[in-house]
Order: sequence, then C-alpha cells, then structure tokens
Amino acid sequence: MLPGLLKAMRPHQWVKNLFVVAPLVFAKGLGDVHLMVRSAIAFGLFSFAASAVYLLNDLADVEADRAHPVKKNRPIASGALPERTARIATAVLALIACGGALFLGWKVLAAIGAYLVLQIAYTFKLKQVPYVDVLCIAAGFELRVLSGTFALDVPPTVYLLVVTFLLSTFLGFGKRMHELQAKSAKKTRSVLSKYSAKTLTVLLQLTALATTGTYVVYTLDPHTRAFFGTDYLAATIVFTEFGVIRFMDLVRNKSDADSPTEQMLRDWPFLTNLVLWAIAVVVVIYVS
Repeated sequence: MLPGLLKAMRPHQWVKNLFVVAPLVFAKGLGDVHLMVRSAIAFGLFSFAASAVYLLNDLADVEADRAHPVKKNRPIASGALPERTARIATAVLALIACGGALFLGWKVLAAIGAYLVLQIAYTFKLKQVPYVDVLCIAAGFELRVLSGTFALDVPPTVYLLVVTFLLSTFLGFGKRMHELQAKSAKKTRSVLSKYSAKTLTVLLQLTALATTGTYVVYTLDPHTRAFFGTDYLAATIVFTEFGVIRFMDLVRNKSDADSPTEQMLRDWPFLTNLVLWAIAVVVVIYVS
C-alpha cells in the first residue's frame, strides 16, 4: 500500500515546484541561509499540496483512468491503493501544507490555500472548459512563484510573473496538443473534443514566441542589468530558445508518455539544456 501511495503522490512531478525556489535565485538569495531555509520549506509544503491535488484528481478520474491505456496502471485505478486510503492521504497532505504555511506567514498560507481551491474547482468543473483549463494550470504556476516570494518577503517582479504565466500556458497548450494526437484522446479526456488542432497550433506558436520574447526583454532591460551588475544574463537566451524548440518537438512526437511534460523529464537533450541554463544563470548572477 505504501509504495502505491508514494507513486500516487507523484514525487517526480515535484520538479514543477522549483518555481517556488525561482524567486530565491533571482532575488540574489543564494548563500543566505535564512532565506534558503524558508524557500526550502515553502518548496516542501507546496509539494505536499500538489500531491494532495494529484490524489484528488486520480480519485475523481478513477473510472476514466481505467479506460486509458497508460493511466489504468495508476495506483488508484489499478487497485494498488484503496480509494479510502487515498482520501485520507489527500486530507492529511492538504492539512500539513496549510498548517506548515502558517509558520511562513499568512501570505504563503493564502497562496497555498488559493492553489488548493483552484485545483478543486479545476478537478470538478473547470477542466471541462476548453482553454480555461490551461489557464488554470498557468494560474497554479503563478501561485507557486507567489508562494516563493511571500516566503522570502520580497516583492515579485513583473517579469518573473509574466514569463511564468506565458511559459506555463505554453506548456499547457503543448500538453493538450500532445493528448489530441492520441487515438483514444477524446474518450479519456472529454474536453479535448472541444479543442481545435489549428487553434492549438496557433496558440502554441504565439505563447512560444511571447515566452522567449519576454525573457529576451527581461535580460536586456537596464533595470535587470543594473540589479545584477552584469550584462551577461543575455547569454542565457540561447538555452531558453533551445528549450522551447525542443519542447515543441516533443509535443509533435507521439510517445507512450502521458504528456510531453513527463516526456521532457526523461529527455536527455532537454534536461542537459535545463541544467546548463541553471548553471549559466547562477554563474552570471553570483559569480560574474
């Protein structure tokens, strides 16, 4: 039962919660033990909240998952994790996330609470509304960033919020495009029947362009250069461009992965590029 619970919590998806840590890096907080500890706690609490949402979503979609060629192997759908146990775990994880957030301040609690409320609405209603469902995903990433800034008690920058929104929207549209290509797509996710492949293609291209364009403007902005005391952050643009292009390629590649976001987490060119981008950002901000 425990292995099934851990699998259902999807700890491999906690990488998405690195958006909680992003404010620490761009606020030049690396090296400040106090800020790093608070950021790590916020990351952990948001991971518990996210796992509660994964369990809730699997409970709500258990019948649809059983009809899916891949999702039928999920712990709850396969019977490896009893539904009653999953419900209890969902409540416990949500309570830990909210209770722990109190120690970081009411703003962190508000961000995590808003995330849970949003995801409940998404699970039971909003995921059936085309395009709005992707905006809900983007809002979840915005709340991750806000949780990170609130934990550090630093103001969120407009650029960080805009890039986060555009990037998460781009990833969301990419996921829907990937799902739409599957033969059993409309059977396993009914909202896909309301999507247009042509519209998704246009939105995917527009958000890709907007994401990279905003990041370019951010790195070249005089205030950014003055804050970091260097002009070399623009050198990281190449990694951003490659990451966006590689993700679009993964979207077009029909694999057995649930989504291109899962596929990119095991795609070595994408992961290598991501690591190089992170190293380059840290070196430019903290060394140069």
